[in-house]
Amino acid sequence: MWQNMVFVFAVTGVLVGCSATSQIGEDYQSQLSMPVTWQQTHTAGNVQSNWLAQLDNLQVHKLVSLALSNNLSITTKALEIETARQQLIISGSALWPTLEVSFDSTRRKSASTEEYSSSHELGLKVGYELDLWGKLADEDRQANLNVMASHAEFMQAQHNLVADVVISWFAVIEGQKQLELLHQRLELVEQNLDIIENGYKQGLNSALDVYLTRNEFSNEKAKVAQQSALVSERKRALERLVGEYPSAQLGVHAELPLLSSNINVGVPSELVSRKPALMSSWYKLLAQDAALAFAHKSRFPNINLTASYGSSSNDFKDAFSMSSAGWSLLSGVSAPIFNAGKLAANEELAKVQLRAQELSYLDSLQDAFTTVENGITAEQALRSRYQETLVSEKNARLAEQLSFEQYQKGLVSYTTVLDAQKRSFEAQSSLISIKNELIKNRVELHLALGGDFKSSQPKEDNNESS
Repeated sequence: MWQNMVFVFAVTGVLVGCSATSQIGEDYQSQLSMPVTWQQTHTAGNVQSNWLAQLDNLQVHKLVSLALSNNLSITTKALEIETARQQLIISGSALWPTLEVSFDSTRRKSASTEEYSSSHELGLKVGYELDLWGKLADEDRQANLNVMASHAEFMQAQHNLVADVVISWFAVIEGQKQLELLHQRLELVEQNLDIIENGYKQGLNSALDVYLTRNEFSNEKAKVAQQSALVSERKRALERLVGEYPSAQLGVHAELPLLSSNINVGVPSELVSRKPALMSSWYKLLAQDAALAFAHKSRFPNINLTASYGSSSNDFKDAFSMSSAGWSLLSGVSAPIFNAGKLAANEELAKVQLRAQELSYLDSLQDAFTTVENGITAEQALRSRYQETLVSEKNARLAEQLSFEQYQKGLVSYTTVLDAQKRSFEAQSSLISIKNELIKNRVELHLALGGDFKSSQPKEDNNESS
C-alpha cells in the first residue's frame, strides 16, 4: 500500500511540474507595441477625470442622474455583475470541503419467513477534493476575472449612457435652434410674398416672381413641419434614455456653447488601464487564459478524500444513539483513460478561444487608438470649418440684404434674391450644426479617452428653466 502511495505522489510531483499552462503573463501588456504619443497635433496633459463638470446647466445633470437610476440597459448590466458574482461563489465552493447529513430508513419483508425487518441509518459525510494541480483554483480565478470584467463593462455602460444623454440633450437644443431659424426664414419669405404680391397688383412685379415666392413659402412651411417632427423625435430619444415615457414634452431651454478650450489627451499607453472597455477586454483575456489552464488540468487524476461518521440500528430510537456509531475514512484517485478525445478537444478548444480573445483584445486596442486619433483630427477640422463658415455667413447676410434692395430697384431678378437668401440661411444653419458637431465630438473624445465623470450638480440657478 505504501508503495502505491509513493508512486501516486511521485506521479503527482511530475504532473504538478508540467501543469503550468498560462500563456498570458503579467508582462504581456508591457511587451505590446504602443505609440509613445498621439500622431495628431494635440494638447498634452493628464486626461480630465470629471468632464461632466464643465456643463453648468442644472437640467443636464438631473437628466444624467435620472438615466443612471432608471435606464433599463444599465439595470441589465448590474444584473450581469450579480450573475458573475453568483458564479464566483459556485466555483469557489469547490475549494472547500462538503458536509452532508443523511438519514435512511427501510422496511423489508422476507419472502421465505413472511417476517418484517427494519433498519435505520444516520450518517454524517465529509468530502474534499485535493486541488494538487490547481485546477479548482484556476476555475475560481476565471470566475473572479469574469466578475471584474462585468464590473468594467458596467462602468463602460455608465460612461456610454452619460455621453448619450449629453449628446442627445444638445441634439434637442440644436434641433430647436434650427427650428427657430426656419421660423425666421418662413417669416422673411412671408414678408417677401406680401411685398411682391402688392407690387404685382401695382404692375411692378411679374407673375413669375409671385409664383416663385409662393413656392418658396410652401417649401419653408414644409421644412418647419419636418423640423418640428425631428425635434419631437430627439426629445423622445432623450426621454427614453432617462427612463421616462417618450411623450416629447420635455422642455429644454439652453444655448449651444462654442467650444474654445482645448482638451488634454494624455498618452496612448495610459488608455489601457483607464478605459473601462479595454480593462474589460483584458480581464476577459486573463479569464480565458485561466479557462485553458482548467481544461488542461482536467486531464489529470482527481484525488478525493471522504470521511463518514454515523450509526445504524434496527430500532428507530437506537439509530440516534452514539453507542452504535462508527467512522470511516476513504481516499480515492480517479484518472481519465478513455473519453473519445473529449478532454483533449476541450483543451484545444480553450487554446483556440484564448487566441481569439487575444486577437479581440489587440483589435480593441487598435480601435481605441483610432477613435482618439479621429477625434483629435475631427475637432481641429470642425474648428476650422466654423471659422470659415462664420466668414461665409457674414458675407451671405450682406449679399441677401443687397440682393433684395437691387431687386426692388429692378437691377436683378427674383431668382437672384432666392439664391442669396438660400445661401444666407444655409450658412446660419451650418453654424448651428457645426457647434453641435463640436460638442458631440468633444463628448465622444472624452469617452474615447476613458475620461471619467462624476454626477455632481452645479448650484441651482433660480432664473434657469428646466
